[in-house]
Amino acid sequence: MIATPITVDLGKVLDVRHIALLVREASQYNSQVYIQVDDRKINAKSIMGMMSLNLLEGENITVLTEGEDEQKAAEGIKVFLVSL
Repeated sequence: MIATPITVDLGKVLDVRHIALLVREASQYNSQVYIQVDDRKINAKSIMGMMSLNLLEGENITVLTEGEDEQKAAEGIKVFLVSL
């Protein structure tokens, strides 16, 4: 399992479209992909779960990946979140 810490920088609002793109990004990997905020762990491949997250500017999250392509998944999600 890889845990990648990221500080949310929402120069733009993380709206439904961005969430859908994040879910699509996570879904392309065979690994399990989760976004953890405090004690909440959300499946990044679940649109409903991700919509319930309500990320805030400056919030610290952790991307958790586990599986055969976990390194690639961790990097892909990090790049996606940083490039919003």
